Amino acid sequence: MTVTASSRTAMPRRCSVRARIGVVLVNVTLTLCALVWLLPVYWMVNSSLQTDRNLLASPPKLVPAPLTFDHFHSVLVSPVFHRALGMSLLTALITVVTTTTLSLLAALALTRFQFRGKRTFIVAVLVVQMIPAEALFISQYRMLDAWSLLNSVAGLSLLYVGGVLPFVTWMMRGYVDAVPEELEQAAMIDGCSRVGAFMRVTLPLLAPGLVATSVFSFLHSWNEYTLALIVLSRDSAVTLPLWLQSFQQGLRGSDWGGVMAASTIITIPVLILFMIVQNRMSAGLVSGAVKG
Repeated sequence: MTVTASSRTAMPRRCSVRARIGVVLVNVTLTLCALVWLLPVYWMVNSSLQTDRNLLASPPKLVPAPLTFDHFHSVLVSPVFHRALGMSLLTALITVVTTTTLSLLAALALTRFQFRGKRTFIVAVLVVQMIPAEALFISQYRMLDAWSLLNSVAGLSLLYVGGVLPFVTWMMRGYVDAVPEELEQAAMIDGCSRVGAFMRVTLPLLAPGLVATSVFSFLHSWNEYTLALIVLSRDSAVTLPLWLQSFQQGLRGSDWGGVMAASTIITIPVLILFMIVQNRMSAGLVSGAVKG
């Protein structure tokens, strides 16, 4: 069978057309999935900008008309909101700094040093993650009660650090393990101390992993509800997720406009954080997956 020059050029063109069609179909599918995921966010913002009457209208309005910012105003002027915001920010800051520092040190010990009980420690980290959080609520409450840390930032931060530290340690171990130890040894040959070699060579390479673990710790402490509900019983000590309960008005129903406005405000810090660290976070999520 003779293959002409025209048929040879037609085959790559067909493959190119099929490849382009495949790319278009993938892009359309991903766009539809993104729209589905964004629908709850849009509905939250849309509801926060509608009047109370329009919120209960049937069928619901897809576009807020007329616009109202009364719900946002009532949220922002509330003194309880400011207390809850301060407690959530302080708790998240303590959790992020503590877990990032401890997980980095633990990951360095697991990857760079050999010591007795190392394998047992690694297994213990995995086993701790398998324990349901609900099984520890009673013991955690009694522990904080004995230490007089109930209804305090220190007590809540302590529980958050203990809950998220095993997982971020396991994450950080993969990132540290992906950085060759020979880089530190080469720096030490050039005159750096062991600490200096780590600070100048290894630590900059671990920046994506540090960002990824920090974001995970922040989200855990920022959005956590159940544990805070148990250890925070005073009205003066609430986090933002607990503060959302105040919009439940008993037999009068719920202030859905206030709920949506407050939820939108709570989401803004998370969005700002992701916009700042999205590049480093995406690199950090895959940098520890392959060693080589």
